[in-house]
This record gives sequence, C-alpha cells and structure tokens, in this order.
Amino acid sequence: MDEGPPRFVVDGMLGSLARWLRILGYDTDYANRRDDAELVRIARAEKRVLLTRDRELASRRGVPVLLVESQSLDEQLAQVTSAYTPPGPGARRCPVCNATLVQAQPQEVADRVPPYVLRQHRHFQRCPDCERIYWQGSHWQHMQGRLKQQRRP
Repeated sequence: MDEGPPRFVVDGMLGSLARWLRILGYDTDYANRRDDAELVRIARAEKRVLLTRDRELASRRGVPVLLVESQSLDEQLAQVTSAYTPPGPGARRCPVCNATLVQAQPQEVADRVPPYVLRQHRHFQRCPDCERIYWQGSHWQHMQGRLKQQRRP
C-alpha cells in the first residue's frame, strides 16, 4: 500500500486526525463541510487518498480510500501511520492550513512571539501562508509523548 508519502483528503468526521497528520508532515487536505461528491472529486483530481469513517463513501469506485475504523484518535493515527509511512523528520506542515512550514530565525519572529519564548528557544518555523509561528515548547513535548505511546506495540 505504501509508495512514499501520500496526499490525503479527509472527511469532516476526522478533523482532529487531519490536524495531527499535518503535524506529522503528511499533505492533508481538510475542510469541515464538504459533501461526499466534493471529497471524491478532490481525491480523483489531485490523486489523494480519501480518509473516511463513512462505509458508504469508502465503497466508491475509482478512489483510493482508507476506511478509518476507530473513533479513538490514537488508534486512527496508528492505523494511518502503519498503512502509510510518515514523511521524513524535516517535513512539517501547518496544522491549520496545511502549508509546508519554513525555518525562521529568532530575529524574524521576535515581534511575534512572547519574550520568554524568544529567550528559551532558538528554533522556529513559520507558515508562509497563514503566518503562524511554531516552536518546540511544552506543547510539542506533550505531542511527541503521545505519538511515542501510540507507536508502542
């Protein structure tokens, strides 16, 4: 099933999963209010794998689909990451808009982050589309811990 990092389109039932997939670096197209026809159109036109919990939608022909079995986010992540290898460690996407994050120097973000963050961190990433700034603070450490736990056998 795995041929490198896939591109996903995700149905409205899986918003949290879409956000986490972006954080892991997967190209993940998500908008909350798309109907089935629009999801199928996007999957076909952009050669994306459709992630859905809807069995009827998953049965559509001519569209690569992964039927997400669980309601648990941790189990959803485990299912997707076991079916599709995550992109490399340098691949990061904006969890809000899906753009590829770019490195930013501390002086570039000095007026956009709290002073204590600037004092404690040297590595920042910026979203070139929505302009959000990211750094590996305590929230990042909690996320990494969650991902490590869900990878345990």
